Amino acid sequence: MAHPKHRHSKQRTRTRRTHHKAETPQIATCSKTGEKHMYHRTYFDADGNMLYRGKVVVKAPEIEG
Repeated sequence: MAHPKHRHSKQRTRTRRTHHKAETPQIATCSKTGEKHMYHRTYFDADGNMLYRGKVVVKAPEIEG
């Protein structure tokens, strides 16, 4: 492993780290349901079905009554 020969100051370290920050996630809108969701993630519609890319992956259980 590499070991630094001289100590880096706090300012120098923090200046380098200013670029390491979280970006705002990209949000998509489903063309079928109009639900907003994050890309590459499953999402639920109003009926409770789990969708991915506009297709039903897991159907919501039907309530008998």
